Amino acid sequence: MPTEGVGLDLVDVKRFAGALERHPRLALRLFTDGERRDAHARPERLAARFAAKEAVLKTFGVGVGAAPWRSIEVTLDDAGAPSVRLHPPADELARTKGVTSLHLSMTHTSDLAAAIVIGSSNGDEPRER
Repeated sequence: MPTEGVGLDLVDVKRFAGALERHPRLALRLFTDGERRDAHARPERLAARFAAKEAVLKTFGVGVGAAPWRSIEVTLDDAGAPSVRLHPPADELARTKGVTSLHLSMTHTSDLAAAIVIGSSNGDEPRER
């Protein structure tokens, strides 16, 4: 029987930007080098990536702390479409939950960032692992 999960998260961009300003090393703790590069230091783009990471955890049916933030990475393909790449131990968490495919959509304004993740084990190979 296929496993399915959906995660949705919404982030207040100004509040997130304030946290990044108050704690300069926070971005290093939350995001991979590639994520920081792709976001071009724009807080709304980082907030959307953070929302994506929380949405992934919700898709697995677990809470914050179940996997390190940097073990869930948002990548962009050549056309700019986002996807999720899992690193240890998040990849093991996906396996234990039976999730083999993650599909991500993100959006943001200057005020809000949102992400939705749909996970399944429908036999599709994950786009990135």
